[in-house]
Formats: sequence, structure tokens, C-alpha cells
Amino acid sequence: MPARTNRPMRVVYQDACHLSHGQRIRAQPRALLRAIEGVILVDIEDAERCCGSAGIYNLTHPEVSRELQGDKVRKILAASPNVVVSGNPGCMLQIAAGLRAAGSSARVVHLARFLDDPDAVMADYP
Repeated sequence: MPARTNRPMRVVYQDACHLSHGQRIRAQPRALLRAIEGVILVDIEDAERCCGSAGIYNLTHPEVSRELQGDKVRKILAASPNVVVSGNPGCMLQIAAGLRAAGSSARVVHLARFLDDPDAVMADYP
């Protein structure tokens, strides 16, 4: 894990439901992110709320899923992040789609990928 980044990055961590509610893993990912100098970890309102992906929920209940996605994306955008980090591919896809639809250039990456090389994630970021 890198000790620092080459430039400051505003990062939002998205709690995956199975980690947050099922396994009670909330503080550990944030502690890892905070340990990287240059990472500005920004908390969002209702961070533990579902993004609307929930396995195949976005396929079986698309209307409700879009409502949850829209709410999550609005809260993320209010934090003005460069990067959204999550430990769940479903959350990543759901949030990335919502951010794209909103015209955001924020990156969405897996926690392991970000911890491996945060600067590579931002290599071509404006």
C-alpha cells in the first residue's frame, strides 16, 4: 500500500451492504484510505444506505433501484470527489452509471485497486 499520493484526492468510500450490514465492516476500509497521505476522505450523508444495486435488485425492481441510485449519486456529487471507492463490483457499476448520467468525471474503483496504486487510478484525470 502506498504511503502517499502524488496529488491530493477527494475520496468517497461507498459502504457495500454485505460488508456494512452483514459483516459490520465499516471503519477498516476508511482507516486504510486515511492512512494514505494525500487522500482526503469525505463522508457523505447516509453512507450506509444501499446504492440500489443489491445483487440483482436493480433488475428485479428497476424503478426503486433508480430512486436509490439517484439519491446516492446526489449525495456523492455534493461531496465533490475525484474518486469513489467501494469493495463491491455491483455498487461500483451502479454508482458509475449514475455518475456518468449526471455528467460527473469522478472515478469509481475497487478498494483493492485504489490501495494498490491510487495515482494510476488518476493518471489521466483532468
